[in-house]
Formats: sequence, structure tokens, C-alpha cells
Amino acid sequence: MKFSPLLISLCSLFLVTGCNKATPDSHHSPKQTSKASIPLGSLQQCEHYSGLPNAWQKKPTAGMVWIAKGSFQLGSDKAYPDELNFGQKQRQVEGFWIDQTEVTVAQFSSFVKATGYVTDAEQQKQAAVFSPDANKPNQWWQLKSDYTWKTPNGASGQAPRPAEPVRYVTKNDAEHYAVWLGRDLPTEQEWEYAAKAGSKTDTPLHQAPQDAHQHPQANYWQGEFPMHNSVEDHFAGVAPVGCYPANAFQLFDMIGNVWEWTSSVYQGAHDQHMGNYTDLRQQSIAATQYVIKGGSFLCASSYCSRYRNSSRYPQEFDLAATHVGFRTVLRIHP
Repeated sequence: MKFSPLLISLCSLFLVTGCNKATPDSHHSPKQTSKASIPLGSLQQCEHYSGLPNAWQKKPTAGMVWIAKGSFQLGSDKAYPDELNFGQKQRQVEGFWIDQTEVTVAQFSSFVKATGYVTDAEQQKQAAVFSPDANKPNQWWQLKSDYTWKTPNGASGQAPRPAEPVRYVTKNDAEHYAVWLGRDLPTEQEWEYAAKAGSKTDTPLHQAPQDAHQHPQANYWQGEFPMHNSVEDHFAGVAPVGCYPANAFQLFDMIGNVWEWTSSVYQGAHDQHMGNYTDLRQQSIAATQYVIKGGSFLCASSYCSRYRNSSRYPQEFDLAATHVGFRTVLRIHP
């Protein structure tokens, strides 16, 4: 990998680090044809989760729920310009299976054990690491060589918990895992449809994911970013999956914890200028940036405000980072 695009990416990470995600409304949800299979949704449950769903590697849809086809309003006019939808407001999505949680360290470990796969960060010996320095308040990210999915806290740091979302994975790594299971990464529309879970309302910019008593309902940054985290959500860093209530589609952590890869190329605002002429160029030029969704544990109310269902951000396909993970989909009818 060349350093110049990486340095550009690190600059972009400066902007995307502090972000806001909000819990979607749960009313008027399309009917689902499968029930939740993972008993999560509280701090007590997530702390005791093994990271492997029931029937793991025995059932093709282990750890997944079926999302029935339906329509939803893509994008938002309440936040950042790239969330604006210049095309058809309502989008139709066919039914699909989707992981209830972000892919865990335990799940990814089983993939590596079975295949011998080596991630991009391990091969490149570099990844984008969140490393705030009080003496350099505007330099939050550094390229480091000892941070991988196996050592997300550094070579001498604490080992990841099995139920944590796997991190320091590129889009390429995520796709290899998905193919191993006969699955795929979700498109941006599939991801957003699943995250909004039938909600007909949108979340304004800077509205944090809290309940009526102002208790955090996702893993995001509270306090003065980037040097002081008040840990009101109980986690200074990444949390095990499923520590907070699921949305109306029984999906956990669609907001916060880690950003999630999609298979969709990032092209600015949705259908900008009507007709989306950038598609013509994309047919002949390899895209390097893909849409990531959902915000992360580094999202703060004072920066970026991307802990929302419509939030999106470009990420270079071969850049592994502190706060990016993924989940998978399976497009077969139950």
C-alpha cells in the first residue's frame, strides 16, 4: 500500500472519529419471519456471551434474522450533505438474512483457524490506530505496525474478548470471511433498511442515542472528546456485542460500537444531480472508497454527529482501522 492515500485516509478519519448514532423508532415494523436467536440486550448478557451463536457452523443462518422485503426512506435531510437523497425517496428492498450482531472475534477466529487466512493489516504491517496525544490535540491517528484483529490493543496490550466485534479488518478481509460462509456484505440500502427497522421518523443531528432518562443506549463517546471519556455507557473502548437493546428487527449495535463495511461504493450524496453520472466513470475506474455505516465507540456529540441510521462515511477498501468492523447478509428466502 502506498503511504500517500493512507495519509489522506488518516486525515479523513480525523473527521469521522467523533460521531453520533441514534436509536431508531420501533413502531410500524414490517413483519419478520424469524425470531431472535441470541439472548442479548443487556450488560449482564453481553458480558457472558461466548461470541458464537447457537448452531454456529452447523446452520447456514446461525446468528442471523430474516428481514422481510419492504420499503424505507433512504438518507436524511436533517444532517450532513452526503445523506441527502436527490433521487427517489422511498426505496424497495428485497428480503434477506442479516447477522444479529457485528461479527465477533470468536467468529472471525474460527474462520482464520479453518482457512489460514492472513488479514491485510497483518500483511501490510500497518493500520490506522486512534492514538490521541494531549501535546498534539489535532493529531488523533497514527499508522502503527502492531495492531491487528488479534492484537487490537497493540502487541503488549490486552487481548480482545471473544464477544467483541472484530476490528482492524479491511473490506477485503470482511468479504473473505463472508464468502467462507456463503454470504456477502450488505449494500448500503440493505444496511440502512435494517437499521431503521420500520421507523418513519429521522434522528436530528447531534441527538445522542439515549433513553427517556438520558441513559446511553449504544456504545459511543461521552465527555470531552478526544481526551476524556466519562464512560456513562460503561465502556471506555469497544464493547462486547449486544450490550444494549436491539432495534425493532432484533438487531444489536446498528448504532455505535464499530462502523460497519458495506459493499456500496461511496459516491457522495445519494443520486446527486439526478441521474448519478458518476456511475459512468465508476465502470472504468476501480473504486477505492466504500460506504461504512453506523458510527462507533469514538463518536461524540461534539464532533461529526454520525451515530445515526442515515449516517455514512467513505473508507478506503484496504485500510484497517481501530473502529471499523462488519456484519454479513445472506440473500436466500427462508
